[in-house]
Formats: sequence, C-alpha cells, structure tokens
Amino acid sequence: MAPLAYGIQLPIQSQSTMYAESWEAAAGAGDLAEIARACDRGGFDYIASCDHVAIPRRLADAMSTTWYDPVATLSFLAGVTERVRLLSHVAILGLRHPLVSAKQYATLDHLSGGRLILGVGAGHVEEEFDAVGADFGRRGAVLDESIDAVRAALGADEFPVHKGEFFAFEGLGQRPRPAQSRVPVWVGGSSAPAVRRAALKGDGWLPQGDPRDRLPQQIEKVRRLRAEAGIEAPLTIGAITEPLYVGAPGWETGRRTVSGAPDAVAESLRAYPAMGVDQIQVRFRSRGRAELVDQIAAFATEVAPQLS
Repeated sequence: MAPLAYGIQLPIQSQSTMYAESWEAAAGAGDLAEIARACDRGGFDYIASCDHVAIPRRLADAMSTTWYDPVATLSFLAGVTERVRLLSHVAILGLRHPLVSAKQYATLDHLSGGRLILGVGAGHVEEEFDAVGADFGRRGAVLDESIDAVRAALGADEFPVHKGEFFAFEGLGQRPRPAQSRVPVWVGGSSAPAVRRAALKGDGWLPQGDPRDRLPQQIEKVRRLRAEAGIEAPLTIGAITEPLYVGAPGWETGRRTVSGAPDAVAESLRAYPAMGVDQIQVRFRSRGRAELVDQIAAFATEVAPQLS
C-alpha cells in the first residue's frame, strides 16, 4: 500500500465556530507562518486556505467574518516555506471571472515554484454572490464552465481560448505562466452534483464532512462515474478526518476527537487508505500555537510513518 499523504487546513485564516479554537482570535501572521513552517518540516503534503469574500449578518455568529483571502495567504506562506504544496480549499470560482482567477493563481504557482493545488467549489452564501453580481441560482453550471475556462487559462498557451455559455475570451495574453505544466484541480463537495463534477472534471476530490461509513459508497460512485465517462487518468481521493490529538490530552477535546498513543491514532487512520483514500486532511485540537506546533511535530514523527 502506498504511503498515505496528509495535509492540513490552516487555523487562524478561517474562524468558523464549527472548528476554530478560542486562541485563534488573537493570533496573527507570525503564528500562521510558524504553523506553516512546522507543516513544511513535518512532510505535510499541503497547507490549505479557505475562500469567502463577505459574510452576511445572519451567518456571522456561526461562521464569523474572519476569512483570509486564499491567494494572499498562500502567497505569503509560500515565501516562508520550501516544499509544502499550497491548496485553495476551496476557491469559489463563481465569485470571479475565470481570467481573474487564472491571473491570481498562475502568479501564485509561478512565485511558489509550482506548488499550487487549485481546490474549487460552488459556494453556499447567497448574499455573497449577490454582492459581487454573481448568479447564485446557477452557481453549479457556472462552476462547471469556470473549471474549463480556468484550465484553459492556466494551460500552456499564453493566449488561451474559451467559448462557453457564461464566458468567452481569446486573443488576451497572460503572464506569468504557471510553473507547473498542469495545475491540479481538486473539486470540493459531497452533494450529488459535486461528486459528479469531481468525477468528470477533477484531478482530485475533496469530500466535505462525509463520515467514515459513507465514504466507501461515495468513492465507489466517483470511480463508477469516471469509468463510465472513459476517464483513465488517476484521481486523488481525499477525506477529512475527525479532530486529532496525539498523546493523552489531559483536557476535554470533545467526544469525536481521535486521541491516544501514536500507534492507536495511526491504527485508526489506516482505515482511510483501506477505503481507497489517497490523502487525508487532518486537524488537531490545541489550546495555543505552541501546542499545535507540538501536535504537528508529533504527528509527523510518530504517526505518519505508520500510515502505509
């Protein structure tokens, strides 16, 4: 069995009450940089940043309004890391014209030496779409076409061509070009349209919140759809794990948290590759930056080597 890759959605840059720790509210750029460097040292495959432009008052208590811009955040972190890849998890492509997205992410890939993974999703906040003049009702169809348009704009041609229902461009050059010959596109979401989109348009799939008992049937569906379409290229299957804590916490980490000795944590996580998962996105419970950095190091040295 191939080694299981592991990445992390960074703290601080998004602070939904669903997962943010209390210490993140007062944290800043220095904390974010140190956490990214710890992931870089620890062999993490990627660090990820979310995407929201503006949060309406009706959702602010639950989601908070703290959502760093993913391109700015990942560009900053590219400068303080060396090898870890940079994932937008996920870029809401429907909020921006494809040429705008392509310009931003091509520049990020160029400056980082080819470390971008473009994670994309449809979005779910209607007011956000309304504010920028985007079509919320047709966001799925817009995303489908946006993937094609952004792929064209991130390809080899300096003057890309795309003609579709929502967007059309040709004769417009963009430099710098991405450092990668093909920027991988990972599609996020677990709804039926998102799963189909991942199967037919993605280089990877980022399920959102599927529990362990639902993942196998979802993975089977993705593979079946891909096979029926005659797509033979490999697809990176992802999963988001339960919260983790390596060792004995000594404090209340929540009933869903997987904790304990490194062997026990590794044994629990080995269920994912057995399902056909290629990469897991992990999240650690912590009471501060120092504890989180310690957890990242413990996972990298004591748990990750056992995930084969």
